[in-house]
Amino acid sequence: MKTSTTQGAVSSRTAVKYQRISKSFGHTPVLRDIVLDIPGGSTTCVIGPSGSGKSTLLRCTNLLERPDSGRILIGTDAITDPGADVDRIRTRVGMVFQKFHLFPYHSVLDNVTLALRQVLGKSRDEAVEVARTQLATVGLADLQDRRPAQLSGGQQQRVAIARSLAMKPEVMLFDEATSALDPELVKGVLAVMRDLAAQGMTMIVVTHEMRFAREVAQQVVFLDQGHLIEAAPPDQFFDAPSSPRLRAFLNEVP
Repeated sequence: MKTSTTQGAVSSRTAVKYQRISKSFGHTPVLRDIVLDIPGGSTTCVIGPSGSGKSTLLRCTNLLERPDSGRILIGTDAITDPGADVDRIRTRVGMVFQKFHLFPYHSVLDNVTLALRQVLGKSRDEAVEVARTQLATVGLADLQDRRPAQLSGGQQQRVAIARSLAMKPEVMLFDEATSALDPELVKGVLAVMRDLAAQGMTMIVVTHEMRFAREVAQQVVFLDQGHLIEAAPPDQFFDAPSSPRLRAFLNEVP
């Protein structure tokens, strides 16, 4: 299932910057004054307890949610500024959710080609060529005619990744992409993510997979109650955390 840049996988050097991002839902603060730099071509893993703001941070990154204050930059573009082109921004940022969100009555191939045709305006032949390349990238070239219900959960998630990669994003967001999978299915999805990281895709990964964070990330971030408590390289983060709250959290993690 190895990916290859010659096969059409994307390499990105686009950085992401969060400048004092805050977000509340009603009277409940979810993100509180987040300041964070994601270096271009790196993988940042975001961990923390449920309700800490991890998913909201990702959803603000492609404007599925709008921050109440602060700025987010993708490359040199401040995507949160008034007048920002939301549709264009979303083509630059791929997102893979916990749930697969595939169209159940379409084939695997059609699930990948749909956005290529409707959003990017590619012809069917062009879209099919791109889709087949990306399905090969995630190890599913021989399943393009199946429907989602005929696939395992891990295979469906890999289709979702191929669909995002087909749009040639500069940044990939993964929101607990393996947490809905049975343990034996997690390995294939993580392998695809490892390959993307090795190729230099800029990735922000919300995950409970601590081994993946330790082995793949260049930076690990801990959120708690909307606060960014600590951000550090994996060795420092896991072996010498400076925050008592992070130490307590890691002590509870299997």
